[in-house]
Amino acid sequence: MFNINELQKKTEETTEWFKKELLILRTGRATLVILDGISIDSYGTKTPLNQVANISIEDPKTVRIAPWDKGQIQSIEKAIAIADLGVSTSADDMGLRVIFPDMTTERRVEISKLADVKLEEGKIRVRKLREAAINTLKEMELSDDDTAKSKEDIQKEIDTVNKTFEEMAKIKKEEIKNQ
Repeated sequence: MFNINELQKKTEETTEWFKKELLILRTGRATLVILDGISIDSYGTKTPLNQVANISIEDPKTVRIAPWDKGQIQSIEKAIAIADLGVSTSADDMGLRVIFPDMTTERRVEISKLADVKLEEGKIRVRKLREAAINTLKEMELSDDDTAKSKEDIQKEIDTVNKTFEEMAKIKKEEIKNQ
């Protein structure tokens, strides 16, 4: 019989990825999560931002980045600009401020569309998990009844995950709309 637990473990990992992707979509308030994917060139090595600086929320619209090496301020500023997060930066002698602008109607629409893009990426990842599980199932040489039952279990898991993704995206879009 096919072990559905392995598929469930992989779908849980994909769900965690999707949650993080939705968290990155900002809603007009300062959040540290938006900077998680940023790495800078630190002495010839790509290093995550949180490993070269203290990062904190200064006020509801501002994140403060205080690099341990003040010479890296320009590198950090450049990395944030390249990431195109829809934020502005302001450097001073202590570090860098990341300023979250007020949400405009156009920006809300843009972020909602981005939520749809992330939803589609999540569904594609889940579809690939289903294909891999079905390929594994084919290699197992099970009886027709066991194969049919296992395919049904796989599809139930995939449908559940896709429904969860859709609900999460819907909640995020409502959050964006109401900011």
